Amino acid sequence: MAVYTQVSDEALTEFLSAYDLGAALSFKGIAEGVENSNYYLETERGRFFLTLFEKRVNAAELPYFIGLKQHLAAKGFPCPEPVMGRDGTALRTLEGRPAVIVTFLEGLSPKRPNVRQCRGLGEGLARMHLALEDFAMTRANSLGPDSWPPLWAGRTDAANALQPGLSDTVEAAFVQILQAKRSFEELPSGTIHADLFPDNAFFLGDAFCGAFDFYFACTGALAYDLAVCLNSWAFDEGNATDASRLEYNFSKGAALIAGYQSVRPLTPSERDALPALCLGSAMRFFLTRLADWSSTPAGALVRPKNPLEYAARLAFHLRMKGAEGYGA
Repeated sequence: MAVYTQVSDEALTEFLSAYDLGAALSFKGIAEGVENSNYYLETERGRFFLTLFEKRVNAAELPYFIGLKQHLAAKGFPCPEPVMGRDGTALRTLEGRPAVIVTFLEGLSPKRPNVRQCRGLGEGLARMHLALEDFAMTRANSLGPDSWPPLWAGRTDAANALQPGLSDTVEAAFVQILQAKRSFEELPSGTIHADLFPDNAFFLGDAFCGAFDFYFACTGALAYDLAVCLNSWAFDEGNATDASRLEYNFSKGAALIAGYQSVRPLTPSERDALPALCLGSAMRFFLTRLADWSSTPAGALVRPKNPLEYAARLAFHLRMKGAEGYGA
Protein backbone atom coordinates (compact mmCIF):
# COMPACT_ATOMS: atom_id res chain seq x y z
CA MET A 1 0.00 0.00 0.00
CA ALA A 2 1.37 3.40 -0.96
CA VAL A 3 1.20 4.97 2.50
CA TYR A 4 4.68 5.61 3.82
CA THR A 5 3.72 8.23 6.42
CA GLN A 6 0.93 7.51 8.87
CA VAL A 7 -1.25 10.48 9.87
CA SER A 8 -2.63 10.61 13.40
CA ASP A 9 -6.14 11.83 14.16
CA GLU A 10 -4.71 14.74 16.12
CA ALA A 11 -2.36 15.82 13.30
CA LEU A 12 -5.15 15.62 10.73
CA THR A 13 -7.50 17.73 12.89
CA GLU A 14 -4.83 20.40 13.34
CA PHE A 15 -4.00 20.32 9.61
CA LEU A 16 -7.64 20.78 8.59
CA SER A 17 -8.03 23.71 10.98
CA ALA A 18 -6.24 25.85 8.37
CA TYR A 19 -9.03 25.21 5.83
CA ASP A 20 -12.73 25.92 5.51
CA LEU A 21 -13.51 22.26 4.86
CA GLY A 22 -15.16 21.32 8.14
CA ALA A 23 -14.34 18.24 10.17
CA ALA A 24 -13.08 14.97 8.70
CA LEU A 25 -15.78 12.32 8.19
CA SER A 26 -13.64 9.67 6.48
CA PHE A 27 -9.89 9.26 6.00
CA LYS A 28 -8.17 6.23 4.51
CA GLY A 29 -5.03 5.33 2.61
CA ILE A 30 -5.02 4.73 -1.14
CA ALA A 31 -3.17 1.67 -2.49
CA GLU A 32 -2.30 3.11 -5.91
CA GLY A 33 0.99 4.89 -6.51
CA VAL A 34 4.50 4.16 -5.26
CA GLU A 35 6.11 7.58 -4.80
CA ASN A 36 4.00 9.45 -2.22
CA SER A 37 1.56 8.80 0.61
CA ASN A 38 -2.00 9.27 -0.66
CA TYR A 39 -5.24 9.42 1.28
CA TYR A 40 -8.93 9.69 0.47
CA LEU A 41 -10.42 12.46 2.60
CA GLU A 42 -14.10 13.24 3.12
CA THR A 43 -15.07 16.26 5.17
CA GLU A 44 -18.26 18.15 5.94
CA ARG A 45 -17.63 20.14 2.71
CA GLY A 46 -17.08 17.24 0.30
CA ARG A 47 -14.55 14.68 -0.97
CA PHE A 48 -10.84 15.34 -1.55
CA PHE A 49 -7.45 13.70 -1.93
CA LEU A 50 -4.58 14.39 0.46
CA THR A 51 -0.97 13.77 -0.61
CA LEU A 52 2.14 13.75 1.57
CA PHE A 53 5.27 14.02 -0.56
CA GLU A 54 8.00 11.43 -0.18
CA LYS A 55 10.94 9.99 -2.14
CA ARG A 56 11.79 11.59 -5.51
CA VAL A 57 9.75 14.80 -5.19
CA ASN A 58 11.92 17.83 -4.41
CA ALA A 59 10.00 20.05 -1.99
CA ALA A 60 11.42 23.18 -3.64
CA GLU A 61 9.67 22.18 -6.88
CA LEU A 62 6.21 21.73 -5.36
CA PRO A 63 5.05 25.27 -6.28
CA TYR A 64 5.63 24.30 -9.93
CA PHE A 65 3.36 21.25 -9.64
CA ILE A 66 0.69 23.21 -7.80
CA GLY A 67 0.80 26.01 -10.38
CA LEU A 68 0.56 23.50 -13.21
CA LYS A 69 -2.64 21.96 -11.82
CA GLN A 70 -4.13 25.38 -11.13
CA HIS A 71 -3.39 26.34 -14.75
CA LEU A 72 -5.01 23.17 -16.13
CA ALA A 73 -8.07 23.59 -13.95
CA ALA A 74 -8.46 27.20 -15.11
CA LYS A 75 -8.32 25.94 -18.71
CA GLY A 76 -11.07 23.44 -18.04
CA PHE A 77 -8.86 20.36 -18.29
CA PRO A 78 -10.02 17.70 -15.80
CA CYS A 79 -7.43 17.25 -13.04
CA PRO A 80 -7.35 17.53 -9.26
CA GLU A 81 -7.17 21.23 -8.30
CA PRO A 82 -5.17 22.28 -5.21
CA VAL A 83 -7.35 23.50 -2.35
CA MET A 84 -6.27 26.74 -0.71
CA GLY A 85 -6.27 27.27 3.03
CA ARG A 86 -7.79 30.38 4.54
CA ASP A 87 -4.42 32.10 4.14
CA GLY A 88 -4.42 31.49 0.36
CA THR A 89 -1.73 28.81 0.58
CA ALA A 90 -2.11 25.30 -0.87
CA LEU A 91 1.16 23.75 0.30
CA ARG A 92 1.48 22.98 4.01
CA THR A 93 3.25 20.52 6.34
CA LEU A 94 1.71 17.39 7.86
CA GLU A 95 3.58 14.82 9.97
CA GLY A 96 6.85 16.46 8.93
CA ARG A 97 6.10 16.08 5.21
CA PRO A 98 5.04 18.67 2.60
CA ALA A 99 1.35 18.06 1.97
CA VAL A 100 -1.48 19.31 -0.22
CA ILE A 101 -5.24 18.73 -0.48
CA VAL A 102 -6.73 18.55 -3.98
CA THR A 103 -10.28 18.28 -5.25
CA PHE A 104 -11.83 14.87 -5.83
CA LEU A 105 -11.82 13.54 -9.39
CA GLU A 106 -14.54 11.09 -10.44
CA GLY A 107 -13.60 7.94 -12.32
CA LEU A 108 -11.69 4.68 -12.24
CA SER A 109 -8.21 3.80 -13.48
CA PRO A 110 -8.36 0.99 -16.06
CA LYS A 111 -6.49 -2.18 -15.08
CA ARG A 112 -6.37 -3.47 -18.67
CA PRO A 113 -7.12 -0.53 -21.01
CA ASN A 114 -9.15 -1.34 -24.11
CA VAL A 115 -8.80 0.18 -27.58
CA ARG A 116 -11.49 2.84 -26.99
CA GLN A 117 -9.86 3.92 -23.74
CA CYS A 118 -6.50 4.16 -25.50
CA ARG A 119 -7.99 6.50 -28.09
CA GLY A 120 -9.59 8.59 -25.34
CA LEU A 121 -6.27 8.75 -23.52
CA GLY A 122 -4.55 9.97 -26.69
CA GLU A 123 -7.14 12.70 -27.12
CA GLY A 124 -6.82 13.68 -23.45
CA LEU A 125 -3.03 13.84 -23.65
CA ALA A 126 -3.17 16.17 -26.67
CA ARG A 127 -5.79 18.36 -24.96
CA MET A 128 -3.49 18.63 -21.97
CA HIS A 129 -0.54 19.66 -24.16
CA LEU A 130 -2.61 22.38 -25.82
CA ALA A 131 -3.94 23.62 -22.46
CA LEU A 132 -0.36 23.99 -21.20
CA GLU A 133 0.96 25.88 -24.24
CA ASP A 134 0.87 29.17 -22.32
CA PHE A 135 1.96 27.77 -18.93
CA ALA A 136 4.88 30.04 -18.04
CA MET A 137 6.66 27.94 -15.41
CA THR A 138 9.37 25.46 -16.45
CA ARG A 139 11.10 22.49 -14.87
CA ALA A 140 13.98 20.40 -16.17
CA ASN A 141 13.33 16.66 -16.49
CA SER A 142 15.24 15.23 -13.51
CA LEU A 143 14.88 11.75 -15.04
CA GLY A 144 15.76 12.73 -18.60
CA PRO A 145 18.56 11.29 -20.77
CA ASP A 146 21.37 12.89 -18.76
CA SER A 147 20.27 10.94 -15.67
CA TRP A 148 20.27 7.52 -17.36
CA PRO A 149 24.03 6.75 -17.49
CA PRO A 150 24.47 7.44 -13.73
CA LEU A 151 21.43 5.25 -12.98
CA TRP A 152 22.94 2.43 -15.04
CA ALA A 153 26.46 2.73 -13.61
CA GLY A 154 27.31 -0.25 -11.39
CA ARG A 155 24.12 -2.16 -12.12
CA THR A 156 25.32 -4.53 -14.86
CA ASP A 157 25.41 -7.50 -12.50
CA ALA A 158 21.97 -6.68 -11.09
CA ALA A 159 20.53 -6.63 -14.63
CA ASN A 160 22.14 -9.91 -15.62
CA ALA A 161 20.94 -11.52 -12.40
CA LEU A 162 17.39 -10.69 -13.48
CA GLN A 163 17.92 -12.00 -17.01
CA PRO A 164 21.17 -13.40 -18.43
CA GLY A 165 22.58 -11.10 -21.09
CA LEU A 166 20.23 -8.23 -20.22
CA SER A 167 23.15 -5.81 -19.94
CA ASP A 168 23.85 -6.31 -23.67
CA THR A 169 20.31 -5.17 -24.49
CA VAL A 170 20.71 -2.10 -22.29
CA GLU A 171 24.06 -1.18 -23.84
CA ALA A 172 22.63 -1.56 -27.36
CA ALA A 173 19.74 0.72 -26.39
CA PHE A 174 22.16 3.33 -25.04
CA VAL A 175 23.97 3.39 -28.40
CA GLN A 176 20.74 4.13 -30.30
CA ILE A 177 19.61 6.72 -27.76
CA LEU A 178 22.93 8.54 -27.93
CA GLN A 179 22.65 8.69 -31.73
CA ALA A 180 19.15 10.21 -31.49
CA LYS A 181 19.65 12.47 -28.47
CA ARG A 182 20.45 15.62 -30.44
CA SER A 183 17.27 15.26 -32.53
CA PHE A 184 15.19 15.01 -29.32
CA GLU A 185 16.22 18.56 -28.44
CA GLU A 186 14.90 19.90 -31.77
CA LEU A 187 11.37 18.51 -31.40
CA PRO A 188 8.36 20.67 -30.43
CA SER A 189 8.47 21.02 -26.66
CA GLY A 190 6.31 22.20 -23.80
CA THR A 191 5.02 20.99 -20.46
CA ILE A 192 4.57 17.21 -20.33
CA HIS A 193 3.16 14.81 -17.75
CA ALA A 194 6.03 12.29 -18.22
CA ASP A 195 4.29 9.57 -16.17
CA LEU A 196 0.76 9.17 -17.59
CA PHE A 197 0.34 5.47 -16.85
CA PRO A 198 -3.13 3.89 -16.63
CA ASP A 199 -3.10 4.31 -12.85
CA ASN A 200 -2.68 8.08 -13.34
CA ALA A 201 -5.81 8.52 -15.50
CA PHE A 202 -9.50 8.21 -14.74
CA PHE A 203 -12.29 6.96 -16.98
CA LEU A 204 -16.03 6.57 -16.68
CA GLY A 205 -16.62 3.58 -18.90
CA ASP A 206 -14.60 4.28 -22.05
CA ALA A 207 -14.70 8.07 -21.62
CA PHE A 208 -11.53 9.81 -20.44
CA CYS A 209 -12.39 12.03 -17.47
CA GLY A 210 -9.09 13.24 -16.10
CA ALA A 211 -5.39 12.90 -15.32
CA PHE A 212 -3.59 13.22 -12.02
CA ASP A 213 -0.25 12.61 -10.24
CA PHE A 214 1.71 15.31 -12.07
CA TYR A 215 4.79 15.03 -9.84
CA PHE A 216 7.14 14.02 -12.67
CA ALA A 217 5.82 16.77 -14.97
CA CYS A 218 8.51 18.83 -16.64
CA THR A 219 9.48 20.72 -19.76
CA GLY A 220 10.28 18.37 -22.63
CA ALA A 221 9.48 17.02 -26.07
CA LEU A 222 5.71 16.67 -26.44
CA ALA A 223 6.11 13.46 -28.43
CA TYR A 224 8.10 11.95 -25.53
CA ASP A 225 4.86 12.08 -23.52
CA LEU A 226 3.15 10.11 -26.31
CA ALA A 227 6.00 7.57 -26.21
CA VAL A 228 5.59 7.15 -22.44
CA CYS A 229 1.91 6.42 -23.02
CA LEU A 230 2.58 3.92 -25.82
CA ASN A 231 4.90 2.05 -23.46
CA SER A 232 2.43 2.01 -20.60
CA TRP A 233 -0.91 1.60 -22.43
CA ALA A 234 -0.22 -0.41 -25.59
CA PHE A 235 1.61 -3.50 -24.30
CA ASP A 236 -0.25 -6.62 -23.19
CA GLU A 237 1.03 -9.42 -21.02
CA GLY A 238 1.97 -12.32 -23.27
CA ASN A 239 2.58 -14.60 -20.30
CA ALA A 240 1.27 -13.62 -16.88
CA THR A 241 3.98 -15.70 -15.12
CA ASP A 242 6.90 -14.16 -17.03
CA ALA A 243 7.35 -10.38 -16.91
CA SER A 244 9.72 -10.52 -19.87
CA ARG A 245 6.93 -11.79 -22.17
CA LEU A 246 5.06 -8.71 -23.32
CA GLU A 247 3.41 -8.07 -26.66
CA TYR A 248 2.80 -4.74 -28.38
CA ASN A 249 -0.91 -4.38 -29.11
CA PHE A 250 -0.96 -2.67 -32.49
CA SER A 251 -4.67 -1.81 -32.27
CA LYS A 252 -4.23 -0.06 -28.93
CA GLY A 253 -1.13 1.80 -30.09
CA ALA A 254 -2.75 2.90 -33.34
CA ALA A 255 -5.86 4.08 -31.45
CA LEU A 256 -3.77 6.04 -28.95
CA ILE A 257 -1.80 7.77 -31.71
CA ALA A 258 -4.95 8.44 -33.76
CA GLY A 259 -6.66 9.96 -30.72
CA TYR A 260 -3.69 12.22 -30.09
CA GLN A 261 -3.47 13.32 -33.73
CA SER A 262 -7.20 14.07 -33.88
CA VAL A 263 -6.44 16.95 -31.48
CA ARG A 264 -2.79 17.79 -32.16
CA PRO A 265 -1.25 16.29 -35.33
CA LEU A 266 2.36 15.14 -35.03
CA THR A 267 4.96 16.96 -37.08
CA PRO A 268 7.02 14.89 -39.56
CA SER A 269 10.04 15.14 -37.23
CA GLU A 270 8.00 13.88 -34.28
CA ARG A 271 6.72 10.95 -36.29
CA ASP A 272 10.24 10.05 -37.43
CA ALA A 273 11.54 10.25 -33.86
CA LEU A 274 8.81 8.05 -32.37
CA PRO A 275 10.82 4.76 -32.27
CA ALA A 276 13.77 6.48 -30.57
CA LEU A 277 11.45 8.28 -28.13
CA CYS A 278 9.76 4.98 -27.25
CA LEU A 279 13.17 3.40 -26.68
CA GLY A 280 14.21 6.34 -24.51
CA SER A 281 11.08 6.31 -22.37
CA ALA A 282 11.42 2.54 -21.91
CA MET A 283 15.02 3.11 -20.78
CA ARG A 284 13.91 5.71 -18.22
CA PHE A 285 11.39 3.38 -16.56
CA PHE A 286 13.63 0.32 -16.80
CA LEU A 287 16.46 2.12 -15.02
CA THR A 288 14.38 3.63 -12.21
CA ARG A 289 12.74 0.24 -11.65
CA LEU A 290 16.12 -1.49 -11.66
CA ALA A 291 17.47 1.04 -9.15
CA ASP A 292 14.46 0.51 -6.88
CA TRP A 293 14.57 -3.28 -7.33
CA SER A 294 18.24 -3.57 -6.44
CA SER A 295 18.10 -1.22 -3.45
CA THR A 296 14.84 -2.27 -1.76
CA PRO A 297 15.22 -4.79 1.12
CA ALA A 298 13.58 -8.16 0.47
CA GLY A 299 11.21 -7.74 3.44
CA ALA A 300 10.00 -4.23 2.54
CA LEU A 301 6.25 -3.60 2.72
CA VAL A 302 6.23 -1.89 -0.69
CA ARG A 303 7.64 -4.15 -3.39
CA PRO A 304 9.11 -2.25 -6.35
CA LYS A 305 7.82 -2.90 -9.86
CA ASN A 306 9.57 -5.53 -11.95
CA PRO A 307 12.26 -4.06 -14.27
CA LEU A 308 11.85 -6.98 -16.70
CA GLU A 309 8.58 -5.52 -17.95
CA TYR A 310 10.57 -2.62 -19.36
CA ALA A 311 13.50 -4.78 -20.44
CA ALA A 312 11.04 -6.50 -22.78
CA ARG A 313 9.98 -3.12 -24.13
CA LEU A 314 13.62 -2.14 -24.73
CA ALA A 315 14.12 -5.29 -26.79
CA PHE A 316 10.96 -4.57 -28.79
CA HIS A 317 11.90 -0.97 -29.59
CA LEU A 318 15.42 -1.98 -30.63
CA ARG A 319 13.80 -4.02 -33.42
CA MET A 320 11.46 -1.23 -34.52
CA LYS A 321 12.53 0.68 -37.64
CA GLY A 322 9.74 3.20 -38.19
CA ALA A 323 6.68 4.88 -36.69
CA GLU A 324 4.36 2.77 -38.85
CA GLY A 325 5.25 -0.19 -36.64
CA TYR A 326 3.46 1.57 -33.77
CA GLY A 327 0.38 2.38 -35.86
CA ALA A 328 1.32 5.97 -36.77
